Amino acid sequence: MAQQRTAGDAARTKRAPRDTDDVPVPATLRKSLKNRHIQLIALGGAIGTGLFYGSSESISLAGPSILLAYLVGGLAIFMIVRALGEMSVEDPKAGAFSYYASRYWSKRAGFVSGWNYWFNYILVSMVELSVVGSFVNYWFPSIPQWVSAAVFLVVIAAGNLLGVSKFGEFEFWFALIKIIAVIAMILGGVAVLAAGLPTVSGVKASFANWFAVDGGFLPHGLMTRTADGQWTGLLMALCVVMFSFGGTELIGITAGETENPRVTIPKATNGIIWRILVFYIGALGVIMAVVPWDTIDGTVSPFVQIFDSVGVHAAAGILNFVCLTAVMSVYNSGLYANSRMLYSLARQGNAPAYLGRLNSRGVPVAGVITSAIITALAVVVVFLWPTFAFNYLMSIATIAGVINWSMIMVTEIHFRKVVAAGEGPGELAGLKGREALDRIHFKLPFAAAMPYIVLAFLACVVVLMCFSASYRIAVVAGVIWLAVLLAAYRLTQARR
Repeated sequence: MAQQRTAGDAARTKRAPRDTDDVPVPATLRKSLKNRHIQLIALGGAIGTGLFYGSSESISLAGPSILLAYLVGGLAIFMIVRALGEMSVEDPKAGAFSYYASRYWSKRAGFVSGWNYWFNYILVSMVELSVVGSFVNYWFPSIPQWVSAAVFLVVIAAGNLLGVSKFGEFEFWFALIKIIAVIAMILGGVAVLAAGLPTVSGVKASFANWFAVDGGFLPHGLMTRTADGQWTGLLMALCVVMFSFGGTELIGITAGETENPRVTIPKATNGIIWRILVFYIGALGVIMAVVPWDTIDGTVSPFVQIFDSVGVHAAAGILNFVCLTAVMSVYNSGLYANSRMLYSLARQGNAPAYLGRLNSRGVPVAGVITSAIITALAVVVVFLWPTFAFNYLMSIATIAGVINWSMIMVTEIHFRKVVAAGEGPGELAGLKGREALDRIHFKLPFAAAMPYIVLAFLACVVVLMCFSASYRIAVVAGVIWLAVLLAAYRLTQARR
């Protein structure tokens, strides 16, 4: 009878479709994300309202030298994602950061990493949903902003409940819209430069404007203190630049549901560096060649200014639509990441067990619904107490990114120690020392020193944040936040 049951079970397993979200199969995460999904998720991850609107702040701090800040910051982010990719390719799991920290470092590290990232995306989603109404009001001013937030929250949550392939499809199209918008802006700017079209500012469009306008390429030096006591310059711009890259690490979260992580994860990760070159350095370089950098004051998006400068005034409406899709993309990604993080935490024993259950479509429904409800409460806080939300809650979200990136690099150090000890995952199990490390498929470049270099760089960013009034509170909030997480871990262990 046992043999008959085994044979029957094998036959049923063989007949059951493996990668379709529409057919009931045993409750496991589905590897339904295809290569095109991963590539566009990786492409769109770093393109959001921070680029379309926030880039004006970084330009005002550093002028044309902001291009160097994006290059340096982009290299650091690339190494962080490479470190994550090294672990994801060998051991693809949902809730990547938390799982790896728990498996290769300690259960405490897994708890801190997972809940830090989950709360970070709750706060980021909170901000995105709270401003979605302003984009809707551009066309429909009579619709209350809370109604827009509620509608988008429900629609995105429902989409996430349909299955991971549906999430991938939504994110594919959201990312495609953003990418097309940036490429169109770059091509339009290049056309203005090539044709020598006159601009509203009266300054001829030229790449020479990087060096000829108001102080040249490095107008504020590395660090300069203004008359009102504020610090400016290239180094201070690094703070703004680093946080604009938030979201690139989402590649690691998708590894557990990717069809072929050994192929798609390296391909998507290696493409990050040229995406930064094109979508940040290329886009902002063209903008500052057409629009003098000292006229970019943040009152409107630099992307609108470049078209306004040559008389194309429909750009504001187009960019409003692009930003609306960007907001939807961020919340879509955030809800996906948070549900998988809660699932991973539950599997580790670091979250309530109900969050680790999957439905027949392979979706952690409890994680999706719980995250959506908490996000909704956070949005209510924004509408009722906006000062508290933006001054204090967003400070935690700001520093949480640095905490997450730092933990990825420390976890990678522990991962290599475990692999060298012969306790690595998959094909590395049983191999020791140099032989085991050489068998890693997607190695972090200069792995012996790179984690420490990146950690030193992130420490410098934190120090620079202390010189900025707007970021200083985030550093203080970060210390308190880490203490809260460590105390919460001790409390949960004591209760257990």
